[in-house]
Amino acid sequence: MTTLSIPVKVSLYPSTSFLQFQFQTKSQTITFPRKTNVFCSASDQSQKWQKQQNPTKKKESVDDGEKGIDPVGFLTRRGITHKAFGQFLRERYKSLKDLKDEIFNRHMNLKEMSSGFEILGMHRHPEHRVDYMEWAPGARYCALVGDFNGWSPTENCAREGHFGRDDYGYWFIILEDKLRDGEEPDKLYFQQYNYVDDNDKGDSGVTIEEIFKKANDEYWEPGEDRYLKNRLEVPAKLYEQIFGPNGPQTEEELEDIPDAETRYKAWTAKNEPTRYDVIDSGKEYDIFNVIVDPEWQEKILAKKPPIAYWLETRKGRKAWLKKYIPGIPHGSKYRVFFNTPNGPLERVPAWATYVEPDAEGKQAYAIHWEPPPERAYKWKNTSPKVPTSLRIYECHIGISGSEPKISSFNEFTKKVLPHIKEAGYNAIQLIGVIEHKDYFTVGYRVTNFYAVSSRFGTPEDFKQLVDEAHGLGLLVFLEIVHSYAAADEMVGLSLFDGTNDCYFHTGKRGQHKYWGTRMFNYGDPDVLHFLLSNLNWWIVEYKIDGFQFHSLSSMIYTHNGFASFTGDLEEYCNQYVDRDALLYLILANEILHALYPNIITIAEDATFYPGLCEATSQGGLGFDYYVNLSVSEMWSTLLENVPDHEWSMSKIANTVMSNREYADKRLVYAENHNQSISGGRSFAEILFGELNEHSPNYRDSLTRGSSLYKMIRLITFAIGGHAFLNFMGNEFGHPKRIEFPAPSNNFSYSLANRRWDLLAKDGVYRDLFSFDKDMMILDENERVLSRGFSNIHHVNENSKVISYIRGPLLFIFNFHPTNSYDSYCIGVEEAGEYQIILNTDEVKYGGQGYIKEDHYIHKTVSRRVDGLRNCLEVPLPSRTAQVYKLRRILRI
Repeated sequence: MTTLSIPVKVSLYPSTSFLQFQFQTKSQTITFPRKTNVFCSASDQSQKWQKQQNPTKKKESVDDGEKGIDPVGFLTRRGITHKAFGQFLRERYKSLKDLKDEIFNRHMNLKEMSSGFEILGMHRHPEHRVDYMEWAPGARYCALVGDFNGWSPTENCAREGHFGRDDYGYWFIILEDKLRDGEEPDKLYFQQYNYVDDNDKGDSGVTIEEIFKKANDEYWEPGEDRYLKNRLEVPAKLYEQIFGPNGPQTEEELEDIPDAETRYKAWTAKNEPTRYDVIDSGKEYDIFNVIVDPEWQEKILAKKPPIAYWLETRKGRKAWLKKYIPGIPHGSKYRVFFNTPNGPLERVPAWATYVEPDAEGKQAYAIHWEPPPERAYKWKNTSPKVPTSLRIYECHIGISGSEPKISSFNEFTKKVLPHIKEAGYNAIQLIGVIEHKDYFTVGYRVTNFYAVSSRFGTPEDFKQLVDEAHGLGLLVFLEIVHSYAAADEMVGLSLFDGTNDCYFHTGKRGQHKYWGTRMFNYGDPDVLHFLLSNLNWWIVEYKIDGFQFHSLSSMIYTHNGFASFTGDLEEYCNQYVDRDALLYLILANEILHALYPNIITIAEDATFYPGLCEATSQGGLGFDYYVNLSVSEMWSTLLENVPDHEWSMSKIANTVMSNREYADKRLVYAENHNQSISGGRSFAEILFGELNEHSPNYRDSLTRGSSLYKMIRLITFAIGGHAFLNFMGNEFGHPKRIEFPAPSNNFSYSLANRRWDLLAKDGVYRDLFSFDKDMMILDENERVLSRGFSNIHHVNENSKVISYIRGPLLFIFNFHPTNSYDSYCIGVEEAGEYQIILNTDEVKYGGQGYIKEDHYIHKTVSRRVDGLRNCLEVPLPSRTAQVYKLRRILRI
């Protein structure tokens, strides 16, 4: 049986995905303390999957005639044979085909399936009205209530069994714009008023009668419109020609009428030929062919219809404002009212794009967001190209300011975006942006999936933030939470239409075991419609460049990831795996990458589900990157629980280089927001603590903390992976953890901010920022992250030295707390001249400057070390790291 090596035990905490790991290897065991008795254990390394290969066995493939599709393709390519998991992948692929067939019965294609926001929610219609659509299959009555209609549940409604509800449970309500006093409805059905048209054609006061007269005068020559004005003149004259002035007046008096051809020949014998003739081809089923005078035909074809006048019937915003009052004005508060088997209830619409809580914070209202053209944001910049290596700056808008308050989108745009650009990052990842009820949940318990949080500003403010980021060359990613939803009924989706299964599973399956959140029913096509459209919405409306899918283990497993894993592949395909959730992830990646080839999707899964970053056509889930959660937890545990001289170099090397097979898909970070939130401590707080300049150990503590901080970030950044993530403030060693206002701290904002003022003065924080900035420049100049695998060739437990080669760069780390080495031998393959291009011990980074710049260049010695043909003899001060670059090759 194929198994995954190096089991890792993980425990997840609500709202922050805090993880605790337990690593096990053959050579040694390091146990990290756990804070709960509930576990999720998984493998974070897959490079040692045990292979049970049959060399005579042919490649397994699906016999469905689809080119390029192999449900077990990635298993075959990696030589992994596991009967149960392979069968699971085949059955999952068949389920995916059945699901697509079901979708195509209701939607034209997957693009339409993921574009529900185009018709659901509030939308203005050209015919001076607003259309509202909502999905609530359990409701018997639906109405819109708000300050625009005095909160009346009967004025704007639709009822079951009448026009307004379909068989799938979608309700449709029309809000007619109101005529102003003295105005009358338009008599012409094609008259349109465009609410947002800047052109305002036809607003000059010209009446429709004048427009028609202009059109007729331009198009018709005198007399040509004679028969249009008198429709009975032609048939009357024709009757008189056939029967004479005293012809029959009743059907009894009417004799047999000769056929048309006979009558035509008789008529042409008495009269001259006309400019056109009607000729029958002789076939019973043919209509008459009309042969016209060429001169007359050319004259008619040369005329152009008076399109300009017809366009004048389409009136713009000025004429609209003069004639109408909006049925629901911009900024109006509203909710949707349902009558259900359990009684009447009000809800915030599921597709609402802007939501505000009331003064007490216990209730919320949807806000109709339809700003006039002069106030609507106009985009200026396009999204930058996706770089070969991602340097992601993770941000939370609310805590991004220096003051103890909730910061806004506008403040972030003005103050933080320039700092991110200066720091050298090329992407930002925003957490907590989507509307959520409780601020202290960091934004993970989402209530309104289509709305930006009103705490930070308006939708127009958020558009400006994204646009300005694009103008600075920064991609904008969003952390999306589709793994669960808030359980709040009055502001969220729980019991939305009065039933327990509208969006979520019923019973225990619909409740997260430990977090108190609701779990989506991914097997319902209407729920898929909602979630897939939600992904597309953020791209279409706000030009988002990518998503990090939060806590996949919560949705993939019916136990929400809280289980003990041994690493066997069977645990990824047993009865506890939610196949519907996997199908949703596959669909999400297929649709996003088909519609937007440059989109980036990132998976956060503590269990590292097999095939996360494999192509969906080869049995994978289709993500571009996965988050390596184990590295940050290792650093936290080492810093808090293991003395410096007991740090295991092999443990560090193995962890930061885990899962080598997917190194090009790995997103690494030394610490993200999890280390600072919900009772945790940031690395800087652990290393520096409360610095007191007058304490006797101040200088030693400062040197140790600064040295380890730089080394941890450098080795994590440069050893593996094509993407790196940093949480806001960690680039300069933010000294404090984060605490959102909550009952536990008396709702204090004192720790819900960032100390940007520390960068304005000399000291350790500015030094750490200088180092981090130069680390980003190193990647920009040397393409560190985009290069291939690192070759770790030197790991010494006694000297505490780790060295590896990545491309033309040589990285050397001396983690020993006291020992420095004047001439330490490190093996290299290429003989030549190597120069230090980054040194953590430089004075400008807060180091001691033991290596002078005149000792930055070293030549190799022809001696075999570390299994390589040459070696360098370099100085290694304690707790320092150096990056060497091969400057000149020596041919021997």
